[in-house]
Amino acid sequence: MNVGIDASRIALTEERTGTENYTLNLIESIKKLDKVNKYTLYFNKLPQYFEIAHANVSTRYIPLTRLWTQFRLALECIVNPPEILFVPAHTIPVIRRPNLKTIVTVHDLGAEFLAEYHQFPQKIYLNWSTKYVAKYATHIIAVSQSTKKDLIKQFKVSPKRITVVHEAVNTDLFYPREKTEVENVRKEFGLKRPYLLFVGTIQPRKNLLSLIEAFSKLKTKNIDLVLAGKPGWLFEETYLAPKKFGVGTRVKFLGFVPDEKLPALYSGAEIFVYPSLYEGFGLPILEAMACGLPVLTSSATSMPEVSGGNALLVNPNKVTQITSGIEVLLRKKAKREQMVKKGLEWVKNFTWEKTARETIGVFEKVSKLYVAKRH
Repeated sequence: MNVGIDASRIALTEERTGTENYTLNLIESIKKLDKVNKYTLYFNKLPQYFEIAHANVSTRYIPLTRLWTQFRLALECIVNPPEILFVPAHTIPVIRRPNLKTIVTVHDLGAEFLAEYHQFPQKIYLNWSTKYVAKYATHIIAVSQSTKKDLIKQFKVSPKRITVVHEAVNTDLFYPREKTEVENVRKEFGLKRPYLLFVGTIQPRKNLLSLIEAFSKLKTKNIDLVLAGKPGWLFEETYLAPKKFGVGTRVKFLGFVPDEKLPALYSGAEIFVYPSLYEGFGLPILEAMACGLPVLTSSATSMPEVSGGNALLVNPNKVTQITSGIEVLLRKKAKREQMVKKGLEWVKNFTWEKTARETIGVFEKVSKLYVAKRH
């Protein structure tokens, strides 16, 4: 079996977030696990930190900045077609050989369900690409049962064309850190007081306006709220919210925090707070649990599935619930300790080896269909 993988997201930026980390960790794990099948990685820019050398992995460097998937990758797959093209995020070439089998990972349908929180060209592109994949991809990998249900409900995709393969947490990186490392990170970011932590892109669907308002209503004032993540679309109102709610000196925006510093930042927090309105998965929940944090998250979409009964769930649309949930966890040390213990066990179900093995299983399933139809 020869699988071509769109690896362009690995080289997209050094400030890797969701889909970039997913692509990188998945490809690394497939390389370690699969010694039989052949893989071709397609890049539009060579990454500086990715070790390519591997016996059954080759690379194709195809330079082009814009319209790379729809033009240069499309042309490459016509001239030198793999048996299967796997795209780890949302889209496939429109122009392609009729017999090219395509597999796509759909991470969420946020642009469908929260269209008002997306800016114009991204909204149009995301809506179009997801609809196109739903109709024409040979097979879809959904990162959660929640995303699978969304695909079926919104686009009438046959359940037989969707396989759920959960994302994973890298426990070689995310684990509880020692006090000295935590103190060094706190000092670097100027965190002198106890803090609640949010990790993710600063954008409306993360529900940070409600989180900041809920934080402002806490009875205890001897605690800060730390928001770690780069600004996304429509971030401006979130940056103005602390002043609006009278907590301007107690809310800290750290910007993008590199992976090597995140575990200590998690480990130093009192509670991880993640009351998002919509997620396709919600990986920071597992990262926080892996670092020994109690988690408060949303009762909506994928978050109950990902947290597995090991987090305190709140209605993200009710500020009073977010406030009272935080106060319960701050007040009840025994409850926090129980949640930490259960969370550390829960994350063992989400390994990149498991994710890679199940993804390879999807490749093999589609390959068998390919062979059967040829004969």
